[in-house]
Amino acid sequence: MTLSVLLAQAQAPVPAVGWSDGPGVVRTLVSLLVVLGLLAGCLWLIRRGGWQGGLKKGPRAIQIETALGLGDRRQLVIVSVEGRRLLLGVTPMHVALVTELSGPGTSFQDALAARVPAAGAAPLDVQEAR
Repeated sequence: MTLSVLLAQAQAPVPAVGWSDGPGVVRTLVSLLVVLGLLAGCLWLIRRGGWQGGLKKGPRAIQIETALGLGDRRQLVIVSVEGRRLLLGVTPMHVALVTELSGPGTSFQDALAARVPAAGAAPLDVQEAR
């Protein structure tokens, strides 16, 4: 190459490159959005129960039917486990079985009435119970 060719190339105008010029910026922004979307999807999947449990559909082994807050982080919870309905008392340090509800048609009020004597009934004598 001769000196005149090199001087001609050096004096050629260089186009100004800005943020909106070229596909490089658009490709970078799209790639960033894809990565952030994948990260959000992975976090959602982990939060839903891990890689294996997050996508499972269908009946679960344990189902919470209802929960009633009693205050101070205490609850009464009705759960279904293997066809049985259980009324559980839940505190931060303890879970206790209150009673087993007999069937899907049994309400909490029916189970409570069966366990607690009526308001007008005489209390059980402790000596008779033994």
